[in-house]
Amino acid sequence: MSDIILHHYPGSPFAEKIRALLGNRKLAWQSVMIPAVMPKPDVVALTGGYRRTPVMQIGADVYCDTALIARKLDELSSEPTLYPREHRFSVEMISSWADSTLFSIAVALVFQPAVIQQRFSSPEEVQTFVADRMALRKNSNQRKITLAEATTVFENCLRDYSAQLDDGRPFLTGEQPTIADFSVYHPLWFVRNAAIINEKLNAYPKVLEWMDRIVGMGHGSYEKLSSTDALAIASDSKSVVQDGSSTIEDIAVGDQVEIAPADYGIDPVQGRLVLANDTEMALRRTDERAGEVTVHFPRFCYSIRKI
Repeated sequence: MSDIILHHYPGSPFAEKIRALLGNRKLAWQSVMIPAVMPKPDVVALTGGYRRTPVMQIGADVYCDTALIARKLDELSSEPTLYPREHRFSVEMISSWADSTLFSIAVALVFQPAVIQQRFSSPEEVQTFVADRMALRKNSNQRKITLAEATTVFENCLRDYSAQLDDGRPFLTGEQPTIADFSVYHPLWFVRNAAIINEKLNAYPKVLEWMDRIVGMGHGSYEKLSSTDALAIASDSKSVVQDGSSTIEDIAVGDQVEIAPADYGIDPVQGRLVLANDTEMALRRTDERAGEVTVHFPRFCYSIRKI
């Protein structure tokens, strides 16, 4: 199997989720740095339009959304599963809540004007970043969380999670970390790395100790790779996915389809459907630089339509 290639940038909280998972899974990977804001021509060449960070590439297979990337990393690792049978429902529900609601709360805290001013070196950088994130949220169906609401809910979450850790458990459900730990971790990491508001975590030492346990896992072993080389790898590779079957009513393998996130960053990707089951959808598309690639998406929180 080809090497794992992660397209990411240092400040991305969802990328940190996957970097921490790579450390936990003890996997080697290659690191491609991408812009934090559009345009991202090399990313789009691989994905066909999907612009959210990170994106994972294995040869000519491109995986979008950390929910799907995490499942793939779990399959590739010999470490204890991130989805233990006895806690599967709980950890998946917590993970989904953290990736959506808790992350939105962290965004409201980190993107308040005083904090943004500390993150960038010039007003022009602030304007560019804000304009990019407004475009990312265009037509989003997510309710905007006020700063006052975010502050209250965030502190309630920290208080309750700290109380849950009082029994001495090292991770959310017990002795081993699960996908829930990494999904809760990355919004807190986002806040912890933001000036002014990071002191909110100081009142909860047990939560900080739990975060440090995840930080201590590292990011795995990795080497730098250029985006040009990543595109060449895709072009020279062949997808491991053969045409499968579709469980979606009225849409069959071979149909030309359009897949897009259903919450925000609603940038559609078009191609020929090669797989659709209860957890994953994949389409095949061709790019003049990336060649023929298969782009994978989660089934949940993504829309698909025939075109």
